[in-house]
Amino acid sequence: MNPYSKTKDDTVRLSIYTASVPVFRQILGALSGVLTKAEAHAESKKIAPDALLQARLYPDMFALTRQVQVAADFAKSLSARLANVPVPTFEDTERTFADLQARIAKTLSFIDTLPESAFDATDDRTVVIQPGTPRERSLDARTYLMSYGLPNFFFHVTTAYAILRHNGVEVGKRDYIGTF
Repeated sequence: MNPYSKTKDDTVRLSIYTASVPVFRQILGALSGVLTKAEAHAESKKIAPDALLQARLYPDMFALTRQVQVAADFAKSLSARLANVPVPTFEDTERTFADLQARIAKTLSFIDTLPESAFDATDDRTVVIQPGTPRERSLDARTYLMSYGLPNFFFHVTTAYAILRHNGVEVGKRDYIGTF
């Protein structure tokens, strides 16, 4: 499938697959690298790992562990819904850096099972969500990805990065962006 397709009026459109799965792979890989640096930082500075894993930017925000879990959840649920397959359930039992790395790896493994062709009919698909409320919202697939899903995914990845940077882990923009 061509990641870019022309519409009737010669407008070029980016495929849903290209706008989602490769982005999740890149950014989750980068998040994994940031977590590796955080664990090394804790070890070298003789900081209890929980001091970083339970750190948060503000008392009413999620701690680092939960930020990583939610980022991984957005990547898997967005991919599953866009590919029209059931969203797998992952228990939120992570307590260590190794657990968080395993969560990211499990998410990437799931995403890798989704063939690009599963995203082909996405333009005609409606996604129904309940974003933190009992009220349902119906969105077309593009709106679901671009206006709801990706912003939420990036929010939680960015917040995880910011928590670690705020706590002295030496990471920069290259670490956040990862390899592309």
